[in-house]
Amino acid sequence: MPESCQLYYITDRRQFAGDERARRGALLAKIAEAARAGVDYIQLREKDLSGRELERLAHECAGIVGKLRNESGEQRTRLLINSRTDIALAAAADGVHLRSDDVSPSTVRSIWKQVASRNSKFAARGLIVAASCHTASDVARAASTGADFAVFAPVFEKRDAPQVQPRGLAALHEASAGKIPVFALGGVTIDNAASCLAVGAVGIAGIRLFQENKIEEVVRALRAL
Repeated sequence: MPESCQLYYITDRRQFAGDERARRGALLAKIAEAARAGVDYIQLREKDLSGRELERLAHECAGIVGKLRNESGEQRTRLLINSRTDIALAAAADGVHLRSDDVSPSTVRSIWKQVASRNSKFAARGLIVAASCHTASDVARAASTGADFAVFAPVFEKRDAPQVQPRGLAALHEASAGKIPVFALGGVTIDNAASCLAVGAVGIAGIRLFQENKIEEVVRALRAL
């Protein structure tokens, strides 16, 4: 079991009430809340947005995380953009989260390196590449092509997708035995998170877990496991 549970908040503004403006405001407030609470990673995953809309939102999110990081030397939250390396670069995010059917982590690193060779701002920064995985083989492939960590899903049955077959703790254990850290995602709650850590997951990823609760309380509970 890891010494301290790492935490990964995945966004979905559509779960918030109200019109688009209200949902966007609620999302930005939740991102600030997550950063203040010390969540390790935030993935901006608003897949329904156009590239232009996502880039605009990514700039706002990066501004929030960057401001809190500058205000506190202990602030450690890193912002990742789902799939879009170009938007991660444009918004000066910390990295990219790749879908299971996406380009390889090595391709992302190659693109980032090319940009860094022309822009010292990026040359001085590291790059984080996460990958969605559903099997131990997926994790092994992600590791061999340069991913920093994997997000393995779904571990448990998902409330909003009961038709999706959960992988279970045995599969999570197998995936967590690989060469890169693995986060557990899918139906994970405060009550069952300890079982994920016990089989080797380095941390917990979630959407509703963070969006439907006070993040400070979630962080406190999970880091106490």
